[in-house]
Formats: sequence, structure tokens, C-alpha cells
Amino acid sequence: MARVEERRISGLDAWRSRYAAVPLRDGEVFTSISGAEVDPLATPESVSLDYERDLGYPGSFPFTRGVYPSMYRGRLWTMRQFAGFGTAQETNERFRYLLEHGQTGLSCAFDMPALMGVDSDSPRAMGEVGREGVAVASLEDMRVLFSGIPLGEVSTSMTINSSAAIALAMYLVVGEEQDVPRERLRGTIQTDILKEYIAQKEFIFPPGPSMRLVTDMVEFCAAEMPLWHPISISGYHIREAGSTAAQELAFTLKNGFTYVEWALERGLDVDSFAPRLSFFFNAHLDFFEEIAKYRAARRIWAREMRDTYGARDERSLLMRFHTQTAGVSLTWQQPLVNVARTAIEALAAVLGGTQSLHTNSYDEALALPTEDAVRLALRTQQVIAHETGVVNSIDPLGGSYHVEALTNRLEEEAYELFRRIDELGGMVAAIEQNMPQREIAEAAYRYQQEVEADERIVVGVNRYQSTDADEIHILRIDPDLERKQIERLQAFKAGRDSAVVERRIAELAEAAAVPDRNLMPVIVEAVRDGVTLGEICDTWRAVWGTWREQPVF
Repeated sequence: MARVEERRISGLDAWRSRYAAVPLRDGEVFTSISGAEVDPLATPESVSLDYERDLGYPGSFPFTRGVYPSMYRGRLWTMRQFAGFGTAQETNERFRYLLEHGQTGLSCAFDMPALMGVDSDSPRAMGEVGREGVAVASLEDMRVLFSGIPLGEVSTSMTINSSAAIALAMYLVVGEEQDVPRERLRGTIQTDILKEYIAQKEFIFPPGPSMRLVTDMVEFCAAEMPLWHPISISGYHIREAGSTAAQELAFTLKNGFTYVEWALERGLDVDSFAPRLSFFFNAHLDFFEEIAKYRAARRIWAREMRDTYGARDERSLLMRFHTQTAGVSLTWQQPLVNVARTAIEALAAVLGGTQSLHTNSYDEALALPTEDAVRLALRTQQVIAHETGVVNSIDPLGGSYHVEALTNRLEEEAYELFRRIDELGGMVAAIEQNMPQREIAEAAYRYQQEVEADERIVVGVNRYQSTDADEIHILRIDPDLERKQIERLQAFKAGRDSAVVERRIAELAEAAAVPDRNLMPVIVEAVRDGVTLGEICDTWRAVWGTWREQPVF
């Protein structure tokens, strides 16, 4: 055995000498997209690995190799495509199109007015109605959005945060109108407000009331909607803002732990809600770093949920996550090259063990995607699932010296960021002090400097440019849709019982002023009686105020 070890070290030394003698490519960085140095050759000497402790088996603690014993041999990931534009009618038609072409779950994007708690007929919404998502301001909009779609048979994901509680209430009421009780509704609503303060900036209220709303939803879903995921803890937007893989990992997990802590302080048992928490990660272009990120995330979550938060139900330890390919990696130059980027990112998500996947369309750097581009993006997932063979082996890269070394490094970097956040008083305090925002800004600046110095190559942007423009048909939103949406909303408001609406608004204000009262039952009754999303948010603005952050440069 000693001789084998001696020969291995001798061979490694010989390789190092030969490697040092070969000139490397000049002018390029040999780091990951995150800026981490990449070991040119991982060996048994460069990675510390205890199989039982660090890897284990799929479906067993610490779940590094996957959350289910059979993974994709038992069931493929849910194939989703983000949809949402114009009015509810247009998006309903896109939903039906996607389901007809083999999509297995719906993902809904809302327009900016809905995200910011503003009705479509507000002057503040002018020019933004239906532009980057579907316009939903009333229960009637939600009815039209899911008309003809059996909510008892589909899983729906909704990307909305500050006003998430209102969207969930509307969905619940539409389900009941379809004779689907709330306990049978399946899906996920994003609700990750901490990520909004860190990265996406679509917040309305101060952190305290916002966290109360999130906790109200967690408590309500634990009791009333056992198949619903009330939070999708989202690293995606953190990465889109320019973070490194380690920052995405650390800030996302720390946000998740913060939601757990608030629910525990509410008096909930950890195993009553933790099984319904889910995650949402980015799939960027640095193939192996992304795979390692997902593996490290599962391991950290399982360990902390068991050892720090006392979870005993194994389901509470499982990090189940949705993945979306990196929108920030798409280029408007030579947009057809985005097909290759998306395929590589999607493959990383699959090899990393995702439970749900959205593939970006090649034209999304230019506009909302066309139907042809969406179909090609969905076909990319189907090719990976049925033609590549990568689904036949569970965690085929597990045990790779390179992947295991990356997994360990990302885990170590995440724990160092946890330590720094804790020193500031926790995640909410760190956000208020701009710590994660500053870290992300610095990472984004470093990356952009590398691109502009031609050290980091982006095909079609700073290398291999083309003077011939690809002829791309882009989706254009009919400006007249905004007028039609406003007219429909105003007609809806005119047809309501104004006395009932006023009473419901008064109840919302009264309940919002009582810190320990769960707002979800009040919201459900308000939307059932016609109170709009903007009216509810305006009521809360009057009670809680709004939030304005200090800019980070």
C-alpha cells in the first residue's frame, strides 16, 4: 500500500513538472465565473472526502447525491416554461399551448404593477400593464387566467413576492370555484421577500411587516393547504444581480433559515411547515461549479435543519428545488447562440439533481419569448430527458475529485458568509446594513471588468463577433391590451357592492394593525368579495408605510 501511495505521489510530481513546462493560453483567466481559482487537476490528494459523511446515498442523509433514492429513474423533473404577458386571456392561451406541447407544470409571471401592489388602472401603472408579465389586479383576472385549466390536476408556480399573499388568496378562491378544495391545490408561490431587498428590489413594505406576511402564509398553508409550497427561497435573482455561486448559495440558504426562525418564533413545529419549503436556483454557465453548488446546498440544508433547528421528519431535511437557466447569460448579439448556452445550463441543473426546470428561450434578451422559441426551449429539456442517457445514472458525477473539491469549497465559503451575517445580527439586520447588496455589487463589478478587459470571453460579445444580424422575430405586446385591461378592471370595480368592499378594507386595516393576527383568512374573504390587489396593498401602505433602501455603490 505504501508503495502504491509512493508511486501515485511520484506520478503527481512528474505531471506537475511537465505541466509547469507548458505555456498556458495568454490573456485569459483560469477562474470560474465566480472568480474562484480552478485547480488544473483534482486528485485524491486535493480533496478531503469521507463517503458516508459527505456523500452517502441518494435519498439518505446528507442527500448530497439527491433527495430521492431513484431520482430520475423513478420520475423526471417537472418541465416548466415561464409564461405571463398582456392580459389574463393572452396568458391563458399560452398556458394551454404549453400544456398541449408536453409541459408538466405551469409557471406564471406577473406584471410590474401586480408585483408592486398597484392596480392596472392606477396612474402609477401607466405603460407597464402586461409588459413583462400578466396583468392581475382582481379575482376576475385570476378566473380568466386559469379558465379551462383544472387546478386539481396541474401544479402551478407563481412568481410574486410583496403581494404574494393576495395572489395566493385569489388562486385559492378560483380553485374553490372549480370545486377543488384548498387542501388539494398543488404548487408554489415565491414569497421570498428577503431576496427582494437583496437583489430584485420589488419590495413595498418595511422588512418587519413583510416578514410577518411571509410567516402568516407559512402558518396558513401548514394548516389549510398541505400540498402547497408557501415560499420558494430564491437564489436565482441573487445570481442574476451578479453574485458568485458561493454568494448565491449562502444568501439563499441564510434567507431560508431566517424564514424557519420566524416560523418557530410564531410557535410552529418545524416539521409542520419545513417539508413544504422549496428553493429556486440559477443554472449558470460554469458547468461543474453549478453542479457542485446544488450538491453543497442539499448537504448544508439537511445538516442545519437536523442539527440546528431540530427537524425529525426526514421530509424537512430534503432540499427540493426548481432551477431556471441564467437569463443574465443570454446575449442580444447572435441570439441563436443562446440555444447552446441554455442547453449546457439545463444539463448542469439535471446533473445537479433539480426537481423542476425552466429553460430560457433564445430570444429573451430581446423581448418576451415567442411561441417558437418557447417550444424549442421545452424541447431542449425533452432531449436531455429522453435522448442523452444522463437520467439513467443517479448522480453520475458523484465521487469526481473535481466536483467533490468544488462542493467542499462552496460549502466552506457559504459557512464563512453565514458567520459574517450572524456577526451583524442575522439576515434582516445584514440587509438593513447593505452587507449582501455590497458583496453582490463588488462581484458583479469584478466580472464586468474581466469581460471588458477581454480576460473573460463571451462569444459574440467580445470574441467571435459577427456583422450579420440574426433575423429574429420577437414578440410585441399590443399597446391596446393595456386599455382593454383597464376597462375590464374598471367595469369589475363598478359592479361590486361598494359597502361590502369598504367593510372588507376596514377589516384588512384593523387586522394589519394587530401584529399577532394571521392576515390570510381576512385576505381570502376580501378578494372573494371583490377587493383588488392594489386596494389591499394601499390599505397596508397606510398602516405599515413603505421601504426605501440606501443605495450601494
